[in-house]
Amino acid sequence: MRKLLRILGILIGFVLLVAVLGVGYLTITEYRPKDVEEVKVEGSVSRRVAAGEVLNVVTWNIGYGALGDNADFFMDGGTSVYTADNERVQQNLAVITAKLTELNPDFILLQEVDADSSRSHDVDERDLIQRALAGNTGVQRVTAFANNFKAFVPYPLPPIGKVDSGLYTLSAVEVASAERISLPCPFSWPIRTVNLKRCLLVTRIPVQNSDRELVLVNLHLEAYDDGEGKVAQTRQLAEFLQNEVDKGNYVIAGGDFNQVFSNIDTSAYLLVEKDGWQPGSIDADQFDARLALRMDNSAPTCRSLKQAFAGASRETFQFYMIDGFIISENVRVQLLQTIETNFVASDHNPVRMQFVLIP
Repeated sequence: MRKLLRILGILIGFVLLVAVLGVGYLTITEYRPKDVEEVKVEGSVSRRVAAGEVLNVVTWNIGYGALGDNADFFMDGGTSVYTADNERVQQNLAVITAKLTELNPDFILLQEVDADSSRSHDVDERDLIQRALAGNTGVQRVTAFANNFKAFVPYPLPPIGKVDSGLYTLSAVEVASAERISLPCPFSWPIRTVNLKRCLLVTRIPVQNSDRELVLVNLHLEAYDDGEGKVAQTRQLAEFLQNEVDKGNYVIAGGDFNQVFSNIDTSAYLLVEKDGWQPGSIDADQFDARLALRMDNSAPTCRSLKQAFAGASRETFQFYMIDGFIISENVRVQLLQTIETNFVASDHNPVRMQFVLIP
């Protein structure tokens, strides 16, 4: 009996040692971005944007190329961790780049773009997307990338593993600068070490014959907190946008808000999964009156990952309205459209906005 207890004690001690060493490693290697960091703008274009010109922007959470219609995900009530093999990732990215080629917008705001992650089989999705668009459209674009997820995630089993992912902005017009602005992280140590570090990717675009800038904000707000993180991040976003409006700049913030807008009718997409993931809510009144919150509810922008979409009944499926734009009053919207893709390549649909900067 003593020998058995000694062996059991050794095993428990070994497990505790591994756990302590693991947490220590994650703590030492934790991604700790500064509050504000300059982001390198890759590439060069000579075209300049002008007030009065008709422009187009598309925002799309591409689900790191692995959340196609076959996927469910354990964090949303499903069972899968790895949701696509390498071949399916390549197929999803081909569908995504084909749709972006078809739309061929001036500005592209992408979320969940992997640079080097186990979950997407180490594909550099930035390079693949940029090269595909340049080859398909003949349009050169400058790019900016900001990490919001850089960690080794040791859970569940099999573990998510290495994640190097973030926000990716592509512009067919000249960009003066770009910066990464950190958002509040709602998680404490040690959970914080393996979680996202959300941010805003801000690109500043000069406007011809004007001292004003087009300030383009790419964002992906909190998804899995208890609600406080969403509130804090939304508050910081509102303050940032108001400051830019105060300067007289043109402002467009687009992306995955993981929240519904209070001024948008979402009655067509009511919650049917009471035990599944649920979005937060943004009160439009908390934003400056010079800012408008815009979504197109003609089609859902996101679908549940509690189950695969392929083969499921659309009538009983859970859909969401969580992707859209916030724009300043000197930006006139001519078209706002959620592009229905049947979620073949991502759990989100792209949203396109055609607009004019008012002189």
